[in-house]
Amino acid sequence: MHHHHGGAHNHHHGHSHADQRADQSTRALKLALGLTASVLVAEVIGGWLSNSLALLADAGHVLTDAAALALSLFVAWFSRQPVTPQKTYGYLRWEILAAFINGATLLAISIWIVIEALLRLRAPEPVGGTLMLVIAALGLVANVAAAYVLHPLHKSSLNVHGAYLHVLGDLLASVATIVAAAMIAFTGWLPADPIASLLTTALIVRGAWRLVRESVDVLLEATPAHIALPQVRQALEGIPGVESVHDLHVWTVTSGVVALSAHAVVPVAEQHQAVLERACDLMNGLGIHHITVQVECTDMFEREQHLHP
Repeated sequence: MHHHHGGAHNHHHGHSHADQRADQSTRALKLALGLTASVLVAEVIGGWLSNSLALLADAGHVLTDAAALALSLFVAWFSRQPVTPQKTYGYLRWEILAAFINGATLLAISIWIVIEALLRLRAPEPVGGTLMLVIAALGLVANVAAAYVLHPLHKSSLNVHGAYLHVLGDLLASVATIVAAAMIAFTGWLPADPIASLLTTALIVRGAWRLVRESVDVLLEATPAHIALPQVRQALEGIPGVESVHDLHVWTVTSGVVALSAHAVVPVAEQHQAVLERACDLMNGLGIHHITVQVECTDMFEREQHLHP
C-alpha cells in the first residue's frame, strides 16, 4: 500500500511542476507579445514614411509573430483547462496544433517575401535609408529582449518553441534590415533592401520546416525521436516472468508527456503485480510516465489477430 502512495505523490508533484512551468511560459509569452506589438507599430509607421518595403515586409512578418505569440498565449491558457469525460487528456494537443499553424504560417510568409524581393530586385524603389535604419535598430533591441525572455523556456514546450522561432526570425530580419538600411543611407545601393529580406527568409524556412515536421510527428503519434523502440521492447522482455511483448506503442501526447501501451504475456498469475511494478520503474527511467500494460497469462492470438502482423 505504501508503494502505491509513493507513486500517487510523485504524479501530483509532476503536475505542480508542470503548472509552474506553464506559469513561467505564460509570463514570458505576455512580455514577448508586448515587445513585438510595439515593434509592429514602429515598423508600419516607419516603413510607410520612409517608403521602405523591407520595413513593411518585416512589419508583415512581425504581425504574424504577434498573432503567433497571441495564439501561443491562448493555447498556454486553453491547454490548462480541466479534463472532462469527453476530453480525457484535456486540451493538451492544442499546443501541438498551434505549433503546426505557426510553422505553416511562417512558410507561407517566406514564399510571399521571396516573390516580393524578386520583384523589387528588378525595379528598385527610392528608400529613406536613415529613418529605415533608426526603426530597424529599435526593432532589433525589442527582438533581442523578447528572445532573451523566451530562451530559457523554449526547449520545454513546442508551443513556446514556435513563438521563440518567430521572435528569432524577427531578430535576424532586423539585423538584415539594419545592414540594408546602412548601405542605402551611405551608398544609395537600393538592391540591398530585397537581398536582406531573402537572406532572412532562408533562415526562417529552416526553423519553420523543423517545427512543422515535429508537430506533424506528434499528431501522427510517431515514436518520439529520443526514444528507441527496440530498447523499450528489450527492457520489457527482460523483466523476469515476461515471456513476450506485442502491440507495443510509444507516442507523445504533448510536449514532455510520453505515453506507452503494450501487451505482455506473463504465464504465472502470481507474477503479474511484480511485472507491472518493474515495467513502471523501467519506463519511468526512460522518461515514459503514462504507462498501460495489458498482462495476459497466455497469448490471446485468436482475439488479437489484428495486433500480430
